[in-house]
Amino acid sequence: MIEETFAQGDSFLHRRDPRGKIVAMICFTTVIALLQSFPPLLAASLFSLLLLLTARLPCGALAKRLLLVNGFTLFLWISLPLTYGGEETVQIGSLALSAGGIRLAALITLKTNIIITAILALLTTSTIAELGSGLDRLRFPKKICFILLYSYRYVFVIHQEYLRLYRAAKMRAFSPRTTMHTYRTFAYLFGMTLVKSYNRSQRVHQAMLLRGFNGRLVSLYPFQFDRIDAIFLALSLLVSAVLAVMEIVG
Repeated sequence: MIEETFAQGDSFLHRRDPRGKIVAMICFTTVIALLQSFPPLLAASLFSLLLLLTARLPCGALAKRLLLVNGFTLFLWISLPLTYGGEETVQIGSLALSAGGIRLAALITLKTNIIITAILALLTTSTIAELGSGLDRLRFPKKICFILLYSYRYVFVIHQEYLRLYRAAKMRAFSPRTTMHTYRTFAYLFGMTLVKSYNRSQRVHQAMLLRGFNGRLVSLYPFQFDRIDAIFLALSLLVSAVLAVMEIVG
């Protein structure tokens, strides 16, 4: 199963209502995605770091996730300065690097790290079940809530089904090679996994109907949006608004 490492804790953000954190995350990340200048992004990076410190997440697991994300931005630093073009260039030895490409790579890197740190601090401090129930309480479409919750619940079941089929193939002397037989076998494996997953979903749906499921999500988590949650949400929205004003004025 997917380990919800960051959801276990007793920090300030762990105790906050998931509905407030979801709204704060959506507003903050939307503003960050639209920013095009560095001063508001630098201010936003300070706020996201403050959120990260407030969440008190395990340093080792946090570093692994940030390294994984920045592994993709590394390719941007390799490609954009060489391919972006433009009249302004930065000469490094015999290489003429595009100043616009360097600026764009730095902009994307800053945005990526700010958004991922905000998501880690605000969303991963709640469990998937709490987030799904919070989305439902915020009147998000029920289909989105159900897809989130049931995908999380049954992706492990589908994976176990695939492993069972793969073990059956290995017991019949299947050895993967770069041949048409291997490609055909894997195609059969994926196809049978989809068929068995569909059959399992039908059985699960019938079991839910037998237990009185009427299309409404009933949460076992007692949500309580108190005064501290309201203050935290108001401050988060104020920060997002200030960043937007800084971008417009700048």
